[in-house]
Amino acid sequence: MDGHNSEDPQQGAADMTVFQSRFQTMSESIVSKIDDMGSRIDELEQSINDLRTEMGVESSPSSLPKAEETKPADGPATS
Repeated sequence: MDGHNSEDPQQGAADMTVFQSRFQTMSESIVSKIDDMGSRIDELEQSINDLRTEMGVESSPSSLPKAEETKPADGPATS
């Protein structure tokens, strides 16, 4: 007898259904967290733009490249 045939096909189907259900739940959770993160980033960007407008920095082109240049330096290389 083959070891692959010893499992009950109905049990295998039930296991697959449980696996698919867990996978779907995890996928939905991840997508939800990504959506939440995107919303929080949008809110943060709006807050930054509001602060820049209040400070009168909105039209300063030199402030954006500096901020973008420092992002990679703050990444994993310095951690």
